[in-house]
This record gives sequence, structure tokens and C-alpha cells, in this order.
Amino acid sequence: MKSLKLIGLALGASFAFSASAFAQDITIAVAGPMTGSESAFGRQMKNGAEQAIADINAAGGVLGKKLALEADDDACDPKQARSIAEKIGSSKIPFVAGHFCSSSSIPASEAYADANVLQITPASTNPLFTERKLWNVARVCGRDDQQGLVAADYIMKNFKGKNVAILNDKTTYGKGLADETKKALNKAGFQEKMFESYNKGDKDFNSIVSRLKRDNIDLVYVGGYHQEAGLILRQMRDQGLQTILMAGDAMNDKEFASITGPAAEGTLFTFGPDPRNKPTAKAIVEKFKAKNIDPEGYTLYTYAAMQVWTQAVAKAGTTDAKKVMATIKAGDWDTVLGKISFDAKGDIKAIDYVVYKWDAKGNYTEINPKGS
Repeated sequence: MKSLKLIGLALGASFAFSASAFAQDITIAVAGPMTGSESAFGRQMKNGAEQAIADINAAGGVLGKKLALEADDDACDPKQARSIAEKIGSSKIPFVAGHFCSSSSIPASEAYADANVLQITPASTNPLFTERKLWNVARVCGRDDQQGLVAADYIMKNFKGKNVAILNDKTTYGKGLADETKKALNKAGFQEKMFESYNKGDKDFNSIVSRLKRDNIDLVYVGGYHQEAGLILRQMRDQGLQTILMAGDAMNDKEFASITGPAAEGTLFTFGPDPRNKPTAKAIVEKFKAKNIDPEGYTLYTYAAMQVWTQAVAKAGTTDAKKVMATIKAGDWDTVLGKISFDAKGDIKAIDYVVYKWDAKGNYTEINPKGS
């Protein structure tokens, strides 16, 4: 009986020690569309966050502690995003890498600010995210008013005198990007032939395609996500329309090509210079490849968000969100994207969008946005 008591005491001590050790972990979060039509991007974000935490922990963690990851699904739904933000805040989690959709990041950021949570989005490009003077927000990607300029510049140089249509899906991201592209085109003296909206989640675009056909549209610019853009492209080709489709950074996932098949050939989109090709990302890209993961799209952007926060925490000597954000805005940070720094709003100081083109085999390559 005595030996059983000793064993029980030993086991109890072991469990207590394990619980204590686990309690010492610093839990941080990644939030995005883990389900739903944009889940391909949620997967990118989760892959980036998991690899970053594995590498940070292997290097000794931060402030002498290991990091643990909580992954939350907002399905790109604003109400769900706000609910997740409130949950993360009540859990005293100091940092979240997220969200993906601007329509999620913007409402979530207000709940994070109230709960003293620092938020770095790897993907939300709507200018409003950083224009509200919230203390707790930053992004490692660019803005729609930057990529809209690049898209407009490309259209002006390559489709001058042609018929251009602009579509948007009425979302914060999609309409915002379409509006910025339209604004840049109109400012340069270029007037689109058609400006039309559709609903995110629509499947049948034949009436829009018929209008594109009627107006002899040479290029259609889509402010929206890859699912609907892929269907618009397929239905254009089904009606014999060879109009070029151009869109923004939400086209950066191979799932687009799985929707369109060979019809993807010639489709254009804007995105930053491919981070997979940066020397600063080479070793990390190899780790992903060893796991049969292609770190496309926003995978490395999420990894970079984790790097920025971790380095700033180490420098500040605390996880207190306000102190860490002050440190982030005052410094330069080495990431897989290269060295980055932030302005007072939380936007990165140097950003460069380029134009990419899909081929019939489901791959995309960077092209010269000033070329012919």
C-alpha cells in the first residue's frame, strides 16, 4: 500500500510538473479562413505559422519560453472574426497573425485593441485597416491603393484604346481593390466601359459574361477572390469570349488553376515579388519542400509576421502588446521577406507590387508590369 502511495505521489508530481511546464508556454494565434471558399489561404497561413513556431522553438523560443499555436477559423465572416477576436482577447493571448480577408481583419482589430492584443495581418490589403489610428495593427503586405496603381499602370500601357470592364464582389477587399484600380485609371484619363458588381459566392455569371461580350470587352478586371474569378473565366470561355482576366493578390493560390484548368492561361494578377525566390527565404523554403508543402501566396508572409513579433518581444523583454508594438514601429526586422520596417500607421515602408501571368499548366510567372 505504501509503495502504491509513493507511485501515486510520484505520478501526481509528474503531472503537476508537466502542467506547470505547459503553463509556461506563450500561446499565440493565427486566425483566418480555415474553412469555406477561401480555406486555401487559411491553409497557407496555418502552414506559415506552424513552421515559424517550430523554427523559433528549435532556436530556444522567446524570453526563455516555448511558443504554442492556436489556430482559429473565421471563414472570412466578419461576425465570426469579431467573435474569435473577443475569445482570443479573453484568453489573454498577446499576439495574432491574421486575418486574411479585410472584412474580417477590420472588425476583429477593434476587439483586439480593447483586449490589448497585437495584430499583424499577412494578407489584408484594404487601406482602412491601418488608417483608423488603432495602436495595435500592422501588416507585412501592401495595400490596395498600391497594387491598384500597378494594375492601372499595366492596363494603361497594354490596353490603351481597348475596352476594359471592372467587376467587384461587394466585399471590403474586392470592392476596395476595384475602386482603387478604377480611381488610378480614371486619374490617368482612362475610362472603363463597364463597372459592375456581383455577390461573393455567386456561381452563375452568364448574364455578366453576355454584357462583356456585347460590349466587346478586351480586359476584365476583377476585384474579388479566386473562386468567383475562376468561374467568370470559365463561363467567358464557354461563351467563346477570349477576354483577358486580371485580378489582385487573392488569385495567388494553385486552386485557381484547379477551377479553370488550361483556361487559366494568360490570366493576370498583382502580388509582391515572389518571396519564395528571395535569398532570405531559401532555407525556409527548403524546409517546406521537404514536407511536400509549396509555400506559395501568404505562407511566407505569415512566417514573417511571426518573426517580427518574436524579435520585437525579445528586444522589448516583454509580451505586453503596447510595448511590443512601440518596439516594432521603432525597429528594422530580419524576415524571410527581407529586412522590413513599419511606419506610424503599421504599414511596411517599402512595398513593390508586380504583375504575374498564369500559364496553361497551372503555373504563374512574374512579368514586367511596364512591358508590352
